[in-house]
Amino acid sequence: MKNGRIAGTGSYVPETIWKNEDLEKMVDTSDIWIRERTGIGARHIAGEETVAQMAVKAARRALENAGICSTELDLILVGTSSSESIFPNTACLVQDEIGAFRAACLDVSAACTGFLAVYELGQLYIRSGKAKNVLLIGADALSRLVDWSDRGTCILFGDGAGAVVLTAEEQETKACEKIHSDGEKGVSLTCEKGTYLQMDGRAVFQFALSRVPEVIREVLAEADMAVEEIDAFILHQANSRIIDGVAKRLKAPKEKFPRNIEAYGNTCAASIPILLDEWNRSGRAKKGQRIVLSGFGAGLIWGAAYLEW
Repeated sequence: MKNGRIAGTGSYVPETIWKNEDLEKMVDTSDIWIRERTGIGARHIAGEETVAQMAVKAARRALENAGICSTELDLILVGTSSSESIFPNTACLVQDEIGAFRAACLDVSAACTGFLAVYELGQLYIRSGKAKNVLLIGADALSRLVDWSDRGTCILFGDGAGAVVLTAEEQETKACEKIHSDGEKGVSLTCEKGTYLQMDGRAVFQFALSRVPEVIREVLAEADMAVEEIDAFILHQANSRIIDGVAKRLKAPKEKFPRNIEAYGNTCAASIPILLDEWNRSGRAKKGQRIVLSGFGAGLIWGAAYLEW
């Protein structure tokens, strides 16, 4: 059975940067207070750019990195919860801009687990034989959904987009994914139409520390791999304390958990593919590496994936 391998990555973040010191002028907070509780030092803000425009820029960089023409794409999947357009969906807007007219186009709304959701769907399409080349995008602009007078949420989020090209691998490699949901606990992180994002931070923190290590162990068991055999854990960049807590519960060294939350904050569905792109372009990605992806967020939805680079 063929699995998809990552053939290329790309990312984009807006030019405008709001540092913690900028937020000190808006709400009762401080650089030290934010860093100690989240690990965040700055975030990029989209301004007039749309989610689709950010997605297009990340997509073009991923295609260039993969050496694949847009007309070779069979499928475009976008994970987003903040598109300005109800329809057409973001994937269709991306298709039009990059000229991928052979590709089917779908959006997935799974909040911060959005990229993991489209990654699993992309793999399933490749395994079924329905697609050979799949463009996966995570893109969000949650800065437009937060109350900038609420220091509990406005400090957390930034905007951006990340993209990955999956290509059917001729040589058999291990790959597996798991996604779970618990709608009963969805009230802990909500954003109703016409309102701001609301979050029970303590509940989300406890949920992540419990469920993320659990689902990572689940995919590792399916892949017949041990924690010690993993080269890198690419986690959703929500909070440094969550990442540290997951590492501790897995008894894995923190050095195996790359992070960029200090520079970008929580970019929702974009966080994992942006970090993957940085991992790739910095030269840290090596052929044959064993990687775990894991995300969690509103829904509540959480999941993990095992892949070989």
